[in-house]
Amino acid sequence: MDVRELLKQNEQADLLRFSTAGSVDDGKSTLIGRLLHDCKCIYDDQLAAVHRDSKRLNREEVDLALLTDGLKAEREQGITIDVAYRYFSTPRRRFIIADTPGHEQYTRNMATGASTADLAVVLVDARHGVVIQSRRHAFIAAMLGIPHMLVAVNKMDLANYSQQVFEDICADFRDFAAKLGIHDIAFIPMSALRGDNVVERGTAHMPWYEGVTFLHHLENLEIAGDRNLIDFRFPVQYVNRPTSDFRGFCGTVASGVVRVGDEIVALPSGRRTRVKSIVSMNGEHEYAFPPQSVTLCLEDEVDISRGDMIAHVGNTPRVRSAIQAMVVWMGETPMRLNDAYLVKHCARTGRGIVSSLSYTVSPRDLHRETKDTLELNEIGRVTIDLLTPIACDTYNRNRTTGAFILIDPRTNQTVAAGTIIDRAGQPGTGTAAPAPVSQNITREGSLVSAELRETAFGHRAATVWLTGLSGSGKSTIAKELEWQLLEQGVKAYILDGDNIRHGLNRDLGFSPEHRSENIRRIAEVAQLMNEAGLVVLTAFISPYEADRNQARAIIGDERFLEVHVDTPLDVCESRDPKGLYSKARAGEIQGFTGISAPYEPPRDPALRLDTAEADLDETVASVLGLLRDRGILPL
Repeated sequence: MDVRELLKQNEQADLLRFSTAGSVDDGKSTLIGRLLHDCKCIYDDQLAAVHRDSKRLNREEVDLALLTDGLKAEREQGITIDVAYRYFSTPRRRFIIADTPGHEQYTRNMATGASTADLAVVLVDARHGVVIQSRRHAFIAAMLGIPHMLVAVNKMDLANYSQQVFEDICADFRDFAAKLGIHDIAFIPMSALRGDNVVERGTAHMPWYEGVTFLHHLENLEIAGDRNLIDFRFPVQYVNRPTSDFRGFCGTVASGVVRVGDEIVALPSGRRTRVKSIVSMNGEHEYAFPPQSVTLCLEDEVDISRGDMIAHVGNTPRVRSAIQAMVVWMGETPMRLNDAYLVKHCARTGRGIVSSLSYTVSPRDLHRETKDTLELNEIGRVTIDLLTPIACDTYNRNRTTGAFILIDPRTNQTVAAGTIIDRAGQPGTGTAAPAPVSQNITREGSLVSAELRETAFGHRAATVWLTGLSGSGKSTIAKELEWQLLEQGVKAYILDGDNIRHGLNRDLGFSPEHRSENIRRIAEVAQLMNEAGLVVLTAFISPYEADRNQARAIIGDERFLEVHVDTPLDVCESRDPKGLYSKARAGEIQGFTGISAPYEPPRDPALRLDTAEADLDETVASVLGLLRDRGILPL
């Protein structure tokens, strides 16, 4: 193969971004150095320099960690301080590595390096097991929405290559990861210093391990499905007008696919038009997809500026004047409540006020704590009121439009990185949730705290949100569950879809806008009942993910338990308890979920039930088990 063919093959190979994480001295830099060395991706002069520096620093053998630890302080202390990026490739794939620091003091650097990763590699020292910093980095990786995680149990040579040690660490980490909602997680025992299971198999020392090597996992990890190619989002970075005959809007496609002729809407103005052409430095294109940088030319003269968002009509982000988010505090000065910060979201920067801090999260056990402020490296849930509204998605749906940073206007330093965790507003409208009409109102507290109610009632408050197709069995499960809870002395109450539409929501129909308002009102009622200490059971189709996310935001993530009654459509239709499917098939009911309207199943429900496979007692027992596992009911 000649050089041109090799370069072409390398250019066409897909790209994997991964970051290393873990506690101090777990061997992150050594692992990266070993990987580059054994893949023969180190130049001779670089290797010679590492040999010289190893001798100068009195290392007993060649220290491959010096390939990434370039700062003088890093080499002297033997730790990583700043994020080091390295690039290499194999015939199968190209890679960008972010070697991040493990010390708690530099947690903010770790968050920065991991923010764009497809894979988080969490190293665990086989001698010490899963320590608090390992948990902290795993939590941050999960919060940043990294879809894949690899736990590298390193320094197996210092643990006598013990299979039992490896399996104990795997079990411990799995228990912790289950609380984080990490779905794709792999484990590899290795010795980065000796090279076991990094590029070559360590069969001589670990014959009991039958899995793949670190490099094999990197080369074969499936990431194509991680891209969001459904929701087109185009943050405008620059308005390009070199001549009076050309006007284009420049930016990088954050998600989705845009084609010439597509109808689009500009936010926050809401003006609609169509795409006339898509231009890049390589000429015109029929379509564009992430992460291409292109210029969109539109058919009409629409007023669009830097910071605006372009999206498809009918599939838009929410324009929000207030957001709830999880933030990692990076500033040396603690967070100031009710003080102004600059909020940089995509290409828009505006002022915002951190109006409340709901709780901080302990990375040791994920317990929530009440505090008045966030300090360096702490993680918490905040509410930010925005002076300039932004068009945003939840972070778990879009890592570009769901992320932001806070900047201290006094020092111009970045003090926090955040991920948006709720989306209010109507689906597809691109409008902000309306503020209360009355302005002369204030919230009143109670002399009875939630803790006092829990003590008096003997259980915590929660909302079990049963969602699924009509006929799936939601109401049946809710009724039996309510009965069994009351028998156990638990104060529970059902909010049923049909019952609510006879009273509170009698003015609402079944359009997407009315469905969304229906769910919003129910969530507000459930939240009030939770404040009263009750366990609320809801039985609603609630077909749209955005509406359920809105309900979660209103009720609170700690109280909202989404249960998907995942019964197949043909089974639901065969039951047809109210004759609705027959009417929908006959065209007598328009917009009927499952027939003429979509149902968006939950991506990560707290529990999934199939009433076609499990009987009523089994499904109710599963929900009761969930309530006990979450600490709602006493064990």
